[in-house]
Amino acid sequence: MFKTLINKSLILLAIAAMCNMAGMANAENASVSAMPEVSAATETTSSSAATAGNIGTETAGLAANADGALPDKAEALEKIDRSLNPESYVSYKKIVNIDTKGIKKEFVMYVGKLGADKVLGSFLAPKTEVGRATLRIGDNMWLYIPNVKKPVRITSLQSVTGGLFNNSDIMGLDYSDEYDCIDIKLADGKYELELKAKTGSVAYEKLIVVADTETYTPERIDCYTSSGMLVKSLHFKNIVEFEEGFKRPSVVETDSPLFKGAKSIMIYSQMKRVQLEESLFNINNMAKYQELR
Repeated sequence: MFKTLINKSLILLAIAAMCNMAGMANAENASVSAMPEVSAATETTSSSAATAGNIGTETAGLAANADGALPDKAEALEKIDRSLNPESYVSYKKIVNIDTKGIKKEFVMYVGKLGADKVLGSFLAPKTEVGRATLRIGDNMWLYIPNVKKPVRITSLQSVTGGLFNNSDIMGLDYSDEYDCIDIKLADGKYELELKAKTGSVAYEKLIVVADTETYTPERIDCYTSSGMLVKSLHFKNIVEFEEGFKRPSVVETDSPLFKGAKSIMIYSQMKRVQLEESLFNINNMAKYQELR
């Protein structure tokens, strides 16, 4: 009974966070000039599975053996993480939210990741958001707002941009940091991994990851509550070579059966492998994130 009540509360929180999209009608169109080469990422449509098979050696992994053996579950999950992100990097990210009425709002962020569990972000657009910053260290998340004395604590189920992407999606850590792979199988020529949350603070209780058998690049991730309700699906598209030897999907789209007709899109640009300073990942330094570029 207690677990069911918690699950219902999480669903209500998720729905409440997503409902922030209703206020988009009066929002001004965001300027995206601060984000170099974003348009190039959207002009190229997703290619066939053969294109995905060309991903560089850094993300290449162990496919099923000739005798039908499957890869180790933990190793497969680690390879999925590395197919999406270098362990440490910086990148530009545009988030486009489209609500159920077709009203669109865009945000541009500069993001940085260090290791498996540290992510920072700085808003570059729209003008109303410039100066805001985000920080995630493990399960802990903060939002910095200029002229507010202290960063504000936020949760994984809330959304700093208001759309279908919650804070867990926007400030995502390595999946292996938050989930254990409890099952892996071969289905329709793809690996299908079932992930279970390590703790109750994770946004989704269960993930089903459908990934390429050679590159381990995800094609779709379905997100579920503990009761088995599908909350949303993430679709990975348009593979781009960001650096020599590193390719990944540049576009992630999400939809939800709870909000039919609504969609959120995350577009990555200029992802570069960089070792950031550990000292940046401190709430006392969030006001300086605008200077990182």
